[in-house]
Amino acid sequence: MRNGFRWMAIGLTAGLTAAVLLTGCAREASVEATTVQEPPATTEAAEPDIIIRSDPETKKEDTQNLPAFYLPEERTEENGMIRSYLTGQMVETAKGNRRPAAVMMSNDKEARPQYGINRAGVVYEAPVEGGMNRYMALIEDYDNLERIGSVRTYYTYFAREFDAVYVHFGQSTFAKPYLKNVDHINGLEAIGDLAFYRTKDKKSPHNAYTSGDRITASIEKLGYTPSYAPSYKGHYLFARDGREASLTERPGVMDAGTAKTGYIMNQAYFVYDPSDGLYHRYQYGGIHQGDEGPVAVKNVIFQYCQTGHYATTDYLDINVHTTECGYFMTDGKAIPINWEKDGEFGPTRYFDANHDEVVLNQGKTWVCIIPTRDFAKSEIIGNEDTQ
Repeated sequence: MRNGFRWMAIGLTAGLTAAVLLTGCAREASVEATTVQEPPATTEAAEPDIIIRSDPETKKEDTQNLPAFYLPEERTEENGMIRSYLTGQMVETAKGNRRPAAVMMSNDKEARPQYGINRAGVVYEAPVEGGMNRYMALIEDYDNLERIGSVRTYYTYFAREFDAVYVHFGQSTFAKPYLKNVDHINGLEAIGDLAFYRTKDKKSPHNAYTSGDRITASIEKLGYTPSYAPSYKGHYLFARDGREASLTERPGVMDAGTAKTGYIMNQAYFVYDPSDGLYHRYQYGGIHQGDEGPVAVKNVIFQYCQTGHYATTDYLDINVHTTECGYFMTDGKAIPINWEKDGEFGPTRYFDANHDEVVLNQGKTWVCIIPTRDFAKSEIIGNEDTQ
């Protein structure tokens, strides 16, 4: 049986809490998207235990009294490896300690495949004008990539949340004032000849690419700090090694075999595969292929945002500051969430109906930014309906 979002928000066992959580998404988006409202007051609740599934063989004695997720102060180098801020997995220290590149990628059919997208630890997808979508791929493992990529104001905020260097070829007129808020490499500025190059296998504007070497050289040329700021403590909470963050006991939990975004043009959706524990992505009527194979991720987030337009143009203004609702999906399950941004440039945190922060499973994460006015177009379908 197909379960639409609205039905699920009121029909499950924990329906009352889920319904309260999702009220904001069911309404029409505010026209004045840049007006920041105070988030709704939340009731203080006792901190519940985080429910996890643990493998006894991989459980370590010295972690029994620690929370089920890693704390920022635990991030230390071990044998040339350190925990990634993007995936929660151990990576080479040189890669894990440097700021990721937040590379803008087109999703036009003519621009595919997106080069480098399979290497991204986190991908943000958001609509732009004309029903099109754009990606911002956060990549820390870009050294040997020879092709990467193919801006809107809200993407600069996303890049800043990860202390990333924002890499883009051009921008909308309305985005220019926001670029000063983030270290960026712009293909239309003087650095463009060093940072980007054009290929002959595609027509302009879909043939502009960067590379790992060009990003590194551009960061040095512009004088940007290559390493994370000392004050940066990461974005997500990740489950510990050998443990899996389960949603089974979270309020409003539901099966999530398929998650449909409701995006108009690319008709993107995710299908959970129990054999590998990943959500495989589809769009334009087929498998989403990157240059290194099909795209699949461990965690999926639907983040609903109020939207409007700049003046009388078609350019979207997406409000990434005013608290709204969403869904978090992992391991074939989903829960309703609220998201809250920590100040103007701080990270966005995701909370369940008890206001307990969501813990992600280690691996890649895909964040879909969806206008609240399109809430009813998105859909989560139970596992039994995908078999």
